[in-house]
Amino acid sequence: MKTKTLKKNKVNVVTLGCSKNTFDSEVMMAQLKANQFDVEHESLDDDAEIVIINTCGFIDNAKQESIDTIIRYAEAKAEGLVDKVYVTGCLSERYKDDLEKEIPEVDAYFGTRDLPRLLKTLKADYKHELVGERILTTPNHFAYFKIAEGCDRPCSFCAIPLMRGKHVSTPIEDLVTMAKGLAAKGVKELMLIAQDLTYYGLDLYKKRALSDLINRLADVEGIEWIRLHYAFPSGFPMDVLDVMNERENVCKYLDMPLQHGSTKILQSMRRGITREKTEELIATIRDKVPGISLRTTLIAGYPGETKAEFQEMYDFVKNSRFDRLGIFTYSHEENTHAYLLKDDVTAKMKKKRADEIMELQSGISYELNQLRVGQTMKVLFDRAEGEFFIGRTEFDSPEVDNEVLIKKSEGFVRIGDFSNVLITSADHYDLYGKLI
Repeated sequence: MKTKTLKKNKVNVVTLGCSKNTFDSEVMMAQLKANQFDVEHESLDDDAEIVIINTCGFIDNAKQESIDTIIRYAEAKAEGLVDKVYVTGCLSERYKDDLEKEIPEVDAYFGTRDLPRLLKTLKADYKHELVGERILTTPNHFAYFKIAEGCDRPCSFCAIPLMRGKHVSTPIEDLVTMAKGLAAKGVKELMLIAQDLTYYGLDLYKKRALSDLINRLADVEGIEWIRLHYAFPSGFPMDVLDVMNERENVCKYLDMPLQHGSTKILQSMRRGITREKTEELIATIRDKVPGISLRTTLIAGYPGETKAEFQEMYDFVKNSRFDRLGIFTYSHEENTHAYLLKDDVTAKMKKKRADEIMELQSGISYELNQLRVGQTMKVLFDRAEGEFFIGRTEFDSPEVDNEVLIKKSEGFVRIGDFSNVLITSADHYDLYGKLI
């Protein structure tokens, strides 16, 4: 029995997982709105007739969060709080048959490239003329900007190619058009994302064309920051560093997941690079772009990671002194190459090792932040919270990196504006300052 009146043609889109899923949800929402649906993102009101859950299937924790969310809305449907529940995204792509058996209350499951079919199910049309149109779920001044779909890399631990397919680059002209549209709406910062940025263009132009793309995007009026996420180290296109130096609106920031610091583990991971080559690459990047902020991601507890190999990774982090770092515990994913190996590091040990790396990184981050005290930095303000205005420098990406805090009592800034800030103090992950 229905306990409340549901709003016809109202859709609540729920997004789980990474920034690439955020991008996909924003595109989906624009298509729904163009088909006269009333669209909201992650509403807690339970007054929408339809719920679409965009799932993540990357690692165990993400999968569990997706399953819990599906069950929550399946129960809401049973209680009459929702009329239709649809599931899309990576988990649905990978486990569609299992999900249909386990949670039959869901009306339909769709994969990562099934948007036209999902729309058809809702008696809506996929509007090709809306290329690049999105309803932003981020603050209006920045946007995730997906330049390619899928991945051709053979990494042993990763199921993303199973869920997202082979690498497909979006043409430069289409991306420039999208960037102009976003700039016209007030977007000032583009965060370039893909499973692997550095592979961009090989399928379309028969060469690595990331530097060409960045140059074209840097010409778009109104775009003041361009930030690079998820670059693969093996075969890294060095001409990107030249563009970073030449173009003022390309941030001196690079997110390059390295995954480990032991050559033996890197070889088992099928990363196509050794620790020594990785260290050479880091040194070259820092030499070519002085002051660059390097972010990386690592994995703790990969199969066969002994105490000695973990120590190699620990020493690698200690010596490399990354500006930003995150670490996952290894997740044993079926149908991946590493699934053939014995998952022989206990969950407790994986967590212990990850915690040790983060404790080490916390100290490094604190020391690096102290060097910022006394500097004047350009800051983009994202939000107001409590007694502070909160923003970021060009060296920081939203949600994952350091923030700059300014007391509201000491001055006013508009959200989405840039201001010069004198850094007066710092802790492990935040800078504090005053407006100049």
